[in-house]
Amino acid sequence: MDNELDTRSLWSCSYGIYVVTSCFEGKANGQIANTVIQVTSEPPRVAVAINKDNVTHEFIARSGVFAVSVLEESTPMPFIGRFGFKSGRDFDKLEGVLSTEGVTGCPCVTENAVSIFEARVFEHVDAGTHTVFVADVVSGKVLSDGKPLTYAAYHANKGKAPKNAPTYRAPEQQKASSAEKTKSKKGESSMKKYVCSVCGYVYDPEEGDPESGVAPGTAFEGLPDDWVCPVCGAGKDEFSPEE
Repeated sequence: MDNELDTRSLWSCSYGIYVVTSCFEGKANGQIANTVIQVTSEPPRVAVAINKDNVTHEFIARSGVFAVSVLEESTPMPFIGRFGFKSGRDFDKLEGVLSTEGVTGCPCVTENAVSIFEARVFEHVDAGTHTVFVADVVSGKVLSDGKPLTYAAYHANKGKAPKNAPTYRAPEQQKASSAEKTKSKKGESSMKKYVCSVCGYVYDPEEGDPESGVAPGTAFEGLPDDWVCPVCGAGKDEFSPEE
């Protein structure tokens, strides 16, 4: 085996999709994370990797507590986009989202979640762009018997990772992967699908965007100039034809 590094070799690692929340001095925030793992069973301990540039990182570092919501497979992309492709510095991500206050004071997101748990940090590791927080689980609850959303299913059917994610894939890698997946789909529709370069949302003319008032059968070129991606809010200029 040579020393060449093909980062695609890491793509087969198994992950889930979670909302990680934290709070500090009356403020709260949450974000999408995929690197949440249980590290011991007795006592129950978990580790989570959070980008140092994120507001959630700041809150966890200062308060020493966080909560995790395990998302359901049917979680809609706009919900994931709210926590994964927008910044808590710009708006309150938790406003209007179903949640409950946990024993640590953290908001535990219950909407689209199969389970929730809270943890108190007892160790952290500097991992460069990210910090790995290792914590004791102090509470947990099963909310439904739904199927958890896996990272593989998310990439195959929903979207891609934001740039701050530890599993971020470069645009050229995304393009190659997308091309491979869509080879067998050519010829299905005379109207082209368009892909958001920010979050990976695919605008399908046959489906339209009913929630934004765009009827099925509307070509991308026919969308209003002020139409934005329903997941991340990117403008039409951030879209390109699906290959």
